[in-house]
Amino acid sequence: MEQIPWEELFDLAAEAMGCAYAPYSGYPVGAAALVDDGRLISGCNVENASTGVGLCAECGMIGELIRGGGGKLLAFVAVNGNREIVVPCGRCRQLLFEHGGGGLRVKIPTGEVLSMDRMMPYGFGPKELAQVPGSVGSKR
Repeated sequence: MEQIPWEELFDLAAEAMGCAYAPYSGYPVGAAALVDDGRLISGCNVENASTGVGLCAECGMIGELIRGGGGKLLAFVAVNGNREIVVPCGRCRQLLFEHGGGGLRVKIPTGEVLSMDRMMPYGFGPKELAQVPGSVGSKR
């Protein structure tokens, strides 16, 4: 198993958090992840006056993943404005599962590292969609 640079990921997430646009909630968040090709990627939350359409830090990070050529996420961490580790919301857990699968390692506030399978039991992604005949992900 490869060594995860958790401290470097934390620092990158904290740096991204410093770029967050959170004038409505006052709750900036930064996220960072290790990709299977060795890249470190990050993102920050971007709020909007129409609060329901704000983007979580994970959304920006996934955009960077795709823009950089894609890949599979191996490890993830997010931090808030106090430089405390926070866990992703449910929507973002689905994004992370899509791009990292059940084996993606997530650092949680206790300092433990959990797999995405543990963070989101019974998660689903492209593999599960492909098992349903006629679905978008299936091979016809």
